[in-house]
Parts: sequence; structure tokens; C-alpha cells
Amino acid sequence: MAKQTVEAFLDDLRFLGGEQYALVESVRTLVKKTIPDVTEEVKYGGILFSSGVSFCGVFAYKQHVSVEFGRGANIVDTFGHLEGGGKGRRHIKLYAEKDIAEKNVAQYLPLAWAVAQSSA
Repeated sequence: MAKQTVEAFLDDLRFLGGEQYALVESVRTLVKKTIPDVTEEVKYGGILFSSGVSFCGVFAYKQHVSVEFGRGANIVDTFGHLEGGGKGRRHIKLYAEKDIAEKNVAQYLPLAWAVAQSSA
């Protein structure tokens, strides 16, 4: 089975809903603006971002979009927006465009990248 391209994934996402598509695109733009030399890969039903190491992903669900951090448990969460209680992963749920700023996603991205680099 061939790997799905990011473009094909986004085309499919348009059918899920305009709000989810817009949120995913906003997160993608923010990641590329915040972290240098980002690459994207469709995996696990979402888009994973890497820059030397994989550090986060964005996943669309019916009611929200989730920004997920594989090593999120190691992030010092001074903003208090990380959710999840497992050994490693943490996520931030986005329901509307304003949540990206209100939940400090831009500030979490370099933290997630640093944690991933130190764990590599």
C-alpha cells in the first residue's frame, strides 16, 4: 500500500468538515513558521512533523482537532493546556481557530521540539 501524501490527506480532510480542515491548515502554518526545516508525513491518521526528530502531530476528529506531542509528558506545562495522563503523550484539543492562540500552541511547539531532541 502506497503512503498517502499530505496533499491527498488534506483533500480527504475537506470532506470531514471545513472547520477541521481550517484548523489543521492553521496548525501546519504555525509549525512551519515556528520550527526550522520542518518535514511532514502522513502517519497514524494525521500529519506528523519532524525537524531532525519527530516532535508533534496534528489529527482531525469529528468534533475537534488535536495537536499531539509524543513526549509531551516531559514538557514543563506552565500554561496548563496539555491533556492526557499516559506515560508519554500529551495533546491540546482545538475546537475553533481562536483556541490556537488561547491555548498557546505556538509556545508549546519549541518546547516539544526541544524535548524530542533531548530524547533522541
